[in-house]
Order: sequence, then C-alpha cells, then structure tokens
Amino acid sequence: MEAVKPSAVTPSKSKWVRTLSKVLHLHAAAAGIVPDDGVQKVRPKETEEWNDSKTTNRLSQKFDRLHDEELERKVALEALIAKIFATISAIKAGYAQLQHAQSPYDAERIQAADQLIVSDLKKLSELKHCFLKKQYDPSPEHTMLLADFQEHKSLSKTFEIIGKKLESQLRLKESEIIFLREKLDESTKQNRLLEKRLNQSGQLFVLDDLHLSGLNPCHFITVLRQTVKSIGSFVRLMIDEMKSADWDINAAASSIERGVVYWKADDKCFAFESFICREMFKAFHHPYFSLLGNSVPGGKKHPQVFFERFMELKSMKVKEYLAMKPKSTFAKFCWTKYLQVVHPKMESSFFGNLSIRNMVTSYQFPDTTFFALFAEMAKRVWLLHCLAFAFVPEASIFQIIKGCRFSEVYMESVAEEAFLSADITPQSEPRVAFTVVPGFRIGKTVIQCQVYLSQLKTR
Repeated sequence: MEAVKPSAVTPSKSKWVRTLSKVLHLHAAAAGIVPDDGVQKVRPKETEEWNDSKTTNRLSQKFDRLHDEELERKVALEALIAKIFATISAIKAGYAQLQHAQSPYDAERIQAADQLIVSDLKKLSELKHCFLKKQYDPSPEHTMLLADFQEHKSLSKTFEIIGKKLESQLRLKESEIIFLREKLDESTKQNRLLEKRLNQSGQLFVLDDLHLSGLNPCHFITVLRQTVKSIGSFVRLMIDEMKSADWDINAAASSIERGVVYWKADDKCFAFESFICREMFKAFHHPYFSLLGNSVPGGKKHPQVFFERFMELKSMKVKEYLAMKPKSTFAKFCWTKYLQVVHPKMESSFFGNLSIRNMVTSYQFPDTTFFALFAEMAKRVWLLHCLAFAFVPEASIFQIIKGCRFSEVYMESVAEEAFLSADITPQSEPRVAFTVVPGFRIGKTVIQCQVYLSQLKTR
C-alpha cells in the first residue's frame, strides 16, 4: 500500500478548517456567544449607552444614601436640641422653686431646689459634649417626644410656682390695702380737723368781734401773715405748672431778678414770690388800687367804709362773693390783677389755651384750682388793703432798694444762710438783692419787709 504524502492533504485540510472556523464564528456572534478568548466585540454606540446607565444608577444610589444619612443626622440634632430646651426649662423651674423657697425661708426646699439646678446644669454640660462629639441619640423620635413631655412638665411646674408666688403677693397686697385704708381714714379725719382750723383761720374768725375803735397793728399783722401764706401757696402752684410745661426755672428766675447769687437752688422761689408781691401790691397806697380813678368820692375814702368792706368779705368764700357780686370793685380787682400777673404766653403754656383769661375778662370766674388759688390770694391782698385804709392815718407800704445794707429795724431776711457763711467780711457783707414781701408802717409801728440778701460785688 502506497503511503500518502503530507504535502498532498495539508493544504486542503487547512482550507476546510478555516472555512468551518469562520462559519462558527459568525453563528456565535449572531447568537451572542462569547468567543473562546473571552472578548466580545460590540458596537461603540451600544458600549457608551451601557456605561452611562450604570453610572447614573450608581450615583442615584449614592445620593439616596447621603440623603438618608443627612435626614437621620437632622432628626438626631433636633432631638438633641429638644433635650437642651427641656433641660433649660427644668433649670428655670428649679430657679423659680429656689426663689419661692426663700420667702418665707425654707432651708430644705432651698437645698432641694439647689440640687435640682446643679443636676440639670450637669445634664446641660453632657449635652454640650454630645453635640461636640456628634454622639446623637439612636432613637430620636422617642427622645423628642420625651423631651417635649419633660419641657411641658417643667413649664407647668414653673407656672404653678409663679401662681403660688402671685397668690402670696396678692395676700400681701390685700393686707397692705387694709393698712393703707386705715391710714387713709385716719388721715382724712386729721385733714378734716386741719381744714376746719384752716377755714377758721382763713376766714378770720378771730376778728369776728372786731370793731373799728379796737383796731390795732396786731390785727393787721394777723391778716398780713395769712396773705403771705396765700401768696406762697400760689407761687408753689405756679412753679409746679412751670415744671410741668418744661420751663427753665433758672432762666425764669433770672429774668425777674438779674445778677443774684442764691445761697441755695431752692431760693429761686423767692424771686417768683417777689414778682407776685410786686404786681399784687402795686398801687396799694391808693384807695381801691386806683381802680375807680383819681376822683374817688370822699364818702368811699372814709375808714368806716373800708372797715365794713373788710368785715363783709372776710367771712365769705371768695367763690361765693364773686358769684354774688361779679361786677363789684373786688371782682374788678381780681381780673385786673390776674391779667397783670399771668401773661398770655404763660397761661397758654400751662393750659394750652386762654380760656381762663377769656372768662375773667367777661366777668366769669372759672372753677379751676389755678384760678381758685389766685382768687384766694387776691382776697387776702384786698382785705389787707381795706384794713390798711381803716386806720387813721392809713397804713403805708414800703420796700428796700437793691444794694442796701441790712437793717433789723426795717428788714427780715428770708435766707438764714446769709448770716451763717464763714466767708463774710466787712467788705463782702450781704446786701439786699431784692424785696420779697413789702413792709408797712402803721403810726409809729414798723412791720418789717422780707428781703433776700446776697453777696453783691461792689465797684
């Protein structure tokens, strides 16, 4: 048998193998079978789409995981904050309990409240460390509910303590009210007695049995003292109104008396009193203050007429007299002096209008405290005037010129500090700065005028 040569079959077999391999490769590619080498060839477009989808899914999962972690951290932080607020409320409740235990003093309750506050402060410190170390509660929902309950419990306890404290204060106030009512009743009784005495002295009941023949300087001095008191009351009211209207008291006093060095700040009231006296006593030495002109009938100048006018007005209230005789000489004196003393700008500043002024000029006398005190002062001056002209010869009025030396015969100092200063020398002795209340002469009797002494610079 003849042997076959390799060279004769190899080319044909090799060609067949290549063809079969190519067919199998095509069938495998169509069926999605990975070749033996593990590499499957795909088109470039399909590869990009597959990679994008895989990346998107991976990022979405990562975002959801981060979102869940952030939400858990936020809830845990809210739970921690809730515990902080609950602890603070507990501290406030403990502090309220501590305050309540101090009045009345209770040592055991104070100690218990103190321990409670210290314990809550430690809890607050622990919560601070938990926050710094980010050690949050594993079950925040339950923690938040519990903290909310504890906070409301502490608030209720605080309100309960405050309620007890208010009840205690209420009982104390009620006892104070009872005590003050008793004092008020007592003061009312005393005021009624003082008012009765004041009315008796104010209406000059001590002069009820006075007759013209028994008139002497002591009676005049009695009326003068009451007149000065009435002037002082009106001056105090006027200064109070100035303060309420935001006046500059220093500037107002300086405009009345310039260049005066006062011993005390309160002494400026004497400048206002000086102004009132100067205006109220102007034309005092003329019968009826010259309201009737220069041609006063001789009969009206008679001492008996002035004395009768004095006795008629002294026992009546000024309001009743003005209502009964709105066009009398005294009524004319009232509204004339009011217009002189109270400047329109002053009245407008005090009361916001000129209603009092308008009523007075129409012979209508307003029922206000300001005008009531003014009318009472005017009544005293008018009575003093009538009594002065009831003397024979009539009493005369005088005042001291600024810069005069002090004389005990004619003057009385309203400021005692003028004689108590250690800096006084013969060259700098106090001189008269201004006359506060004028003086009077009745026959040989001299009634001293009141002056304000001040250290004046001499040239």
